[in-house]
Amino acid sequence: MRQTIAELSRSGLFCCNRGGSGEGVGLLLLLVGASLCLAVEPRLEMGTWHPPSVEQVRDRVFAWLTERKPAPADRAKAEAIWEVKGESPSATEVLERLIRTVALIDENAKKLVALCSQPAAPRTLPPQSWLVDPQTPDWIAKNFRVWYGRWLAQQRLFDEAAEQLDGIQAEEVVDPATLLFYQAVVHHRLLNREVAADALARLLDAPDSCPRRYVTIARLMEADLKDLKEESLDHIARRMEDIQRRLDLGRAGPKVREIQDGVVKSLDKLIEELESAQQQQQASMGAGNVQPTRPAQDSVPMGGKGPGNVTKRDIGHQSGWGDLPPKQREEALQQIGRDFPAHYRDIIEQYFRRLASEATR
Repeated sequence: MRQTIAELSRSGLFCCNRGGSGEGVGLLLLLVGASLCLAVEPRLEMGTWHPPSVEQVRDRVFAWLTERKPAPADRAKAEAIWEVKGESPSATEVLERLIRTVALIDENAKKLVALCSQPAAPRTLPPQSWLVDPQTPDWIAKNFRVWYGRWLAQQRLFDEAAEQLDGIQAEEVVDPATLLFYQAVVHHRLLNREVAADALARLLDAPDSCPRRYVTIARLMEADLKDLKEESLDHIARRMEDIQRRLDLGRAGPKVREIQDGVVKSLDKLIEELESAQQQQQASMGAGNVQPTRPAQDSVPMGGKGPGNVTKRDIGHQSGWGDLPPKQREEALQQIGRDFPAHYRDIIEQYFRRLASEATR
């Protein structure tokens, strides 16, 4: 299970862009069609959650709309948005209708919808202070935050997505499944294991209220987190991927340097452990193969002099792994390649190649 998630992550299936049609692509099907959230009647119990009905959402939206006294043309557009034909719309579709309706007459909402219609996020995101403004109705703010957070996650802006998604409860929104799923995805990618596990547990508390793709991927992520061990090579490789992602997005800064320092320390420690184990194995094999050319004449201690030291290899210091001479770096990578699957060596080589290119800019 762990390799399945890791490979999906590396292949980019946990990321997507939005095209001109406004539909998300990627995240392994799980992101397609995902939608946003809105509070209708906040429920205080923390048991199994359920999305509100389309009638509840519509009534609240139109009560707000009436207070705003829109122009007749905008009111007519809103009526057309909420016209139900055939089967009852899903929570995703209900949320999309909510977003479109609010954007008809609210300028801040209209600008955010335009931003999230772009295929790629700009290097600098415009502030969305209205989402935390007390003047903005709480149910509108929280649902737009989920909708915006979903788009940010699709753009691989996981820190920014977490800022929008955190602090919102499933009982407060129109599409609780999308909220919980993206909370899990974001914190899974940021390696915040406990937060991701909590979101997954809440999501799977009501599997019948979730899209099947959410449930399938949630169970994979849950198994993946259980198997992931701190400071393992898999854990180190994921942190390297996070650094690569941040650099690709132009998010270099103190946070990236902090993660890089942690990766260097973890690699130094791992290489030392591998070399120590190899030396012990060689020493054990050497001791077992010692065969004297002739027996000792008497039962007396054998002679011989020497300090008994082994040659230490310079593997660099914790803050300068990238400064290792090419020969010694290659030896360390060869050691890792012998003890772990080949794709880990590729990841580490790519990581240091990227660091070297960044250093020459």
